[in-house]
Amino acid sequence: MKKIAFFLFVSILSISAFAQTKTYYNKASDSDPKAKAILDKVRKKYEGYKSLEAAFTLEIELPEQPKETQKGKVTRQGEKYRVELPSHSVICDGKAIWLVMTGNKEVQINNIPEEDEAEAILSPESLFSFYKDGKFAYVLVNEYSQGGKVVQDIEFKPLEKNFDYSKLRMTVNKATNEVVSVKAFGKDNARFTISISQFTPNKTFAANYFAFDKAKYPGYHVEDLRY
Repeated sequence: MKKIAFFLFVSILSISAFAQTKTYYNKASDSDPKAKAILDKVRKKYEGYKSLEAAFTLEIELPEQPKETQKGKVTRQGEKYRVELPSHSVICDGKAIWLVMTGNKEVQINNIPEEDEAEAILSPESLFSFYKDGKFAYVLVNEYSQGGKVVQDIEFKPLEKNFDYSKLRMTVNKATNEVVSVKAFGKDNARFTISISQFTPNKTFAANYFAFDKAKYPGYHVEDLRY
């Protein structure tokens, strides 16, 4: 579940691509300045929005299993956000996080992770700044035309050995500085790809949109894991 949630917001590719561009990527300071300049533009644009809504497609590829495709939506306003998928949803009111698992009819309530915790990257707020924590080396590996638009691929190499993914790739629209897709490569050969299909900045949401309403989930078991 955390792997899927993590990939509602980040991307990856192979470590060999790093070797082709630069011999050693063993620390954050080895990162490509060109890639950092692009990421800073993306982050600055994102942080300039008061709120946003994005529709996306999530592709899940697990070893020896057919590829699964889900349509989803992510919304954000300040420190509050929601992620909605057929299998589960995440609701954050800025004070706690509710993980709603539809298949199990279960809700887990969690604390909001600290910025230096791995789970903090699940937040849309940290999507465009996670690379600044010193836990990744990254490089601009490609620029090409896709669907009539020029896009750029930035690949991330986790510097911690216990990270679930061997590599990350983010594809960015060069003209608009917007994220086109994110792909993750798991160490267990799983692949997760998120493609943004529609993006709406500065959208207005109802006052209770980012609040968890237990009445909407009758029969669900709610487990409070906050400490």
